[in-house]
Amino acid sequence: MQGKSNRFVLFVVGLVVAALVLTDLLPVFAQAREYADPAPAAVTRPADGIVLVAQAEAPAQPKKRKTLMDLLFGNDQQEEAPVVQKPVVKKPKAELPPAKPKVEKAAGATRLMVFGDSMATDVGKALERFYAEDPNIAIIDQAVGDSGIVRVDYFDWPKTIGEKIAENSFDIAVIIVGINDRQKMSLNGQSYASLSPEWMAEYSARVSRIVQQLRAANKPTIWIGLPPMEAPKFGQTMIQINELDRLAAFGGGAEFLDIYEKFATEEGKYTARGPDLNGTTVRMRKDDGIHFSAAGADKLAFYLSQSLRNYYRGGGTVGLAVADPLLGTDAQMMLRPPYQGLGQMKLLEVAGAVISLTHLTRRAADLVTRETAQVDPTGFDLTQLIEAPVGRADAFGVGRVVGVEVENPTGR
Repeated sequence: MQGKSNRFVLFVVGLVVAALVLTDLLPVFAQAREYADPAPAAVTRPADGIVLVAQAEAPAQPKKRKTLMDLLFGNDQQEEAPVVQKPVVKKPKAELPPAKPKVEKAAGATRLMVFGDSMATDVGKALERFYAEDPNIAIIDQAVGDSGIVRVDYFDWPKTIGEKIAENSFDIAVIIVGINDRQKMSLNGQSYASLSPEWMAEYSARVSRIVQQLRAANKPTIWIGLPPMEAPKFGQTMIQINELDRLAAFGGGAEFLDIYEKFATEEGKYTARGPDLNGTTVRMRKDDGIHFSAAGADKLAFYLSQSLRNYYRGGGTVGLAVADPLLGTDAQMMLRPPYQGLGQMKLLEVAGAVISLTHLTRRAADLVTRETAQVDPTGFDLTQLIEAPVGRADAFGVGRVVGVEVENPTGR
């Protein structure tokens, strides 16, 4: 009896298992039949009697069902997640900011003319951007690429600037030139090497001639120095040309804007990068290691605008003023001593009348003027200051007292 009961239980369990297995297999057979025997195609009978049969589409791949075996023993193979392709969204093209409306210049606007070589072109464009919204100042670009001071046979700057003065076509002059001047100079049928004594004397004379004719025409002038250059030998030549320009410009009454340290490293070397007007480090120079990038030229235009305040007042009015504190005095034509070394202060910036502490009226006399002084064309002789008697306008506290011998402080 006991054995019959056990066989009956096993028989019932077998029937249950078989039923469950058939439950899982029947949908599989049904899906396989659907793929084997697709739905009948649609048949159309047009009027001409031709029978058209449309192919039915196969049903989509069904999702795999979990069987009893999967539930009891698990499935080691993980179902692959369906690949969902994201729609391609095209980003709209970035639009440039709207251009600022061009401001028309006033009829009596101050005319600033930029002279020089290809570097002057960069400066002129930067000044146009800087003063784009100011109707009272107009920038006139007179740059000539590949020009310089040496090759007057190619382009004669002293002559050209003299012609512009005669035309009265500008009010303020800005000059930057020199990158094409590292070459031989022909003078009186002879050729002189770059930076030879004869070359330097003639170069200084030509720069002085430019500055003097501008000052005689009452045209305020700013001579911009050259920045550091990437090529070492070329850079050294530009430094020496800078010094010649500095001496000649200041000696003739023009302002010299030294920009060397503003575009150099802390060690005074060339660098292609530097802080812009917003303090962000960007590229200041072009790949040739000579010219300015747009950011570098804009930075230079800002420094130049600070010097232009002496001559151009802006603010809705047009005004020119020659920034010379000696204008209208006996010392106006006094010979001015030059700068002393790169980055140093001017030895003479402002000179005034001699005022006695006893309030007695005294007047400086016997001035050293350009007409009376014997000037060495290669530079200024500083011994004229040391030998100037006390009380003379060019003594500046370091003169000697006439008739009094100075003892040797060293006792030698």
